[in-house]
Amino acid sequence: MQEDIKNAINVLRAGGVILYPTDTVWGLGCDATNEKAVKRIFEIKKRVDAKAMLVLVDNEAKLQAYVDVIPDMAWDLIELTTKPLTIIYPDAKNLAANLIADDQSIGIRVTNEEFSKTLCAHFRKPIVSTSANVSGEPTPGIFNEISDEIIRAVDYVVTYAQDSTERNKPSSIIKLGKGNLIQIIRE
Repeated sequence: MQEDIKNAINVLRAGGVILYPTDTVWGLGCDATNEKAVKRIFEIKKRVDAKAMLVLVDNEAKLQAYVDVIPDMAWDLIELTTKPLTIIYPDAKNLAANLIADDQSIGIRVTNEEFSKTLCAHFRKPIVSTSANVSGEPTPGIFNEISDEIIRAVDYVVTYAQDSTERNKPSSIIKLGKGNLIQIIRE
């Protein structure tokens, strides 16, 4: 795992795109502060850049660097959740402009999965996480279901957990608005 972490970080620092395991499904990732790298992921996924992608961080203390005001409810949701939860926050900051939604929101998930958590901690920046598929195609449940097109398009493919047959699901998504407004996007 350590060799994969080292190689992935080198690619991320160089503005590249990685294919890596997360706390949900296998993801395409890049430096969430690098606009060119984010643009490449949109191109790989053949996805319009109006549809926002989320980012991973390794602990909740890092949220304040990327969101202006964190609603109090977010802390409770993060603490109480028993499965991966992406929270969409208003007023994103310090991220690539093409990663932030038109309403200035950003989806962030605090990952607890060993590989992605270690990767985020060592990289010291948020990492984009979007499913490893062309937009509109089924989300691959395991590594062997990822298309050759996606694998060929990235700069580094993590070997850790490629042989896992555990099928994880995408995260739940909740949007928090100002004034404690809550909207469930995906359960």
